[in-house]
Amino acid sequence: MSESTNEPGTPPVAAAPPAAPPPKPAAPAKPAAPAKTPAKTGKDRRFFLATWIGVAWTALTVSVVGMVLGTVRFLFPNVLSEPPSKVTVGFPDDFPEDKVTDDFKDRNIWVVRHSGILYALSTTCTHLGCTPNWRAEAQKYKSPSHGSGFKFSGVNFEGQAPRPLDRWGIGHDENGKIDVDKSKKFEKEMGQWENPESYIKV
Repeated sequence: MSESTNEPGTPPVAAAPPAAPPPKPAAPAKPAAPAKTPAKTGKDRRFFLATWIGVAWTALTVSVVGMVLGTVRFLFPNVLSEPPSKVTVGFPDDFPEDKVTDDFKDRNIWVVRHSGILYALSTTCTHLGCTPNWRAEAQKYKSPSHGSGFKFSGVNFEGQAPRPLDRWGIGHDENGKIDVDKSKKFEKEMGQWENPESYIKV
């Protein structure tokens, strides 16, 4: 094995420095860690529970109050206000002979004076319950619905009405005025027109 030698008079040659290692590649950046959701504090939980407890108690209170009010309302049923059954129509002399007075037609009353008696007829047709009209020129009550006709006395004579008009009870009050009592009804076909409470002699 030969050794390297330098010629005389030649400066020694320095040895070459070793080559630097290649740089290492940069490491990839780590992904950022997701932000952690902060845990609910005890205050938030207490607020949540208090809110729902309050809602539950409110709903329960409203339900109980509604039930109580419904029960109380049930104890006081509706009372319908009805007009009195007795109607004071005037003195006997206020009603001329052979005349039908329809001043009280809105109270379902015709006051009739005929052949020495005074009586009160119902204004309800005995066919379908409509209200006939008194026609003085024809001396009859005429139904506008189905043509039923009733004589001056209230007896049916034409159309589909099956029976006469009803009479109301009639009498005097303590002042001598005439009271018509609609709580009492008299039907001719039952022989009730002969009842002294169905007319007044004048």
